Amino acid sequence: MPTLIRLTIALLFLAGLAFAGLFALTIFVDPGEKEITVKIPARQLVANPQAETPSQADTPVVQAPAAPANATASDGQPAPAIAPE
Repeated sequence: MPTLIRLTIALLFLAGLAFAGLFALTIFVDPGEKEITVKIPARQLVANPQAETPSQADTPVVQAPAAPANATASDGQPAPAIAPE
C-alpha cells in the first residue's frame, strides 16, 4: 500500500508541475500581433457564370421508385404506374 501512495503522490506532483508550467506560460508569454496580408488571385474574385445558384443547389431532387409491373395495392387492385418526369 505505501508504494501505491508514493506513486499517487509522485503522479500528483508531476501533474502539479505541468499545471504550474502551463500557468506560467499564460502569465509570462505575450503573443505578438502583426498584420497579415493574403493575396487572392483575380480569377477567384470573378463570379463563375456556370455555377449553380444557391437556390438551385439547396433544392433536393426526390424521385419516387418505380413500381414493378406485377405489383398490386393492398386492396388487390394493380398499383398505378408512375410516369417519369
